Amino acid sequence: RDRRASARELVEAAIARHERFGERLHAYSFWAPEQARAVADAADAAFAAGVSAGPLQGLPVSLKDLFAAAGYPCFAGSSRRLPADPWEQDGPLVATVRRQLGVIMGKTHMVEFAVGGTGRNSHHGAPYNPWDAGAHRSVGGSSSGAGVSLLEGSALLAFGSDTAGSVRIPASMTGNAGLKVTIGRWSTRGVVPLSFTFDTPGLLARSVSDLAYGFAALDSAG
Repeated sequence: RDRRASARELVEAAIARHERFGERLHAYSFWAPEQARAVADAADAAFAAGVSAGPLQGLPVSLKDLFAAAGYPCFAGSSRRLPADPWEQDGPLVATVRRQLGVIMGKTHMVEFAVGGTGRNSHHGAPYNPWDAGAHRSVGGSSSGAGVSLLEGSALLAFGSDTAGSVRIPASMTGNAGLKVTIGRWSTRGVVPLSFTFDTPGLLARSVSDLAYGFAALDSAG
């Protein structure tokens, strides 16, 4: 907003970080740099016209691969792509990101159907914890790629889901901040379900201040 950086510059930096570290860290199940560039350019055009679409405008974010999003395949960590209707149509939270011209970098890896806290996935493998360059250490789950996308530098805010720790566990194991919101505060429409009585969307960020910023940006429309 004060022109010290452009959305395109932020996204190009995110892409460069992923190109440097992504093959080893394995954060993403679906990486979408061209879609990200297009949205970043739209965000910059809006800034240039004096239009503020919302707090997430131009900021790179990652989505756990159980969030339905138009133009992005959804596997929920399974071996098969889920039906396009409804799992490739924007749910309320993803629609809020798009309205604010937030930049979706891709879909992050997860435990199959969110059942598990270690991050293991027999179909797609597990991301690597960036804190150990040698050993393949657990990143936690089920939002296993979310924290890795933050530390990799390819996202500034990571969307996860939490039923019994699936945001909080990977946040703690990757040194990030994580939030499970109160049940019912944010809609779970467009999020592949595990337990209708415990599921909540959630966020991970590299600091509590970033987490508070993302929460405020989403809460009024959650």
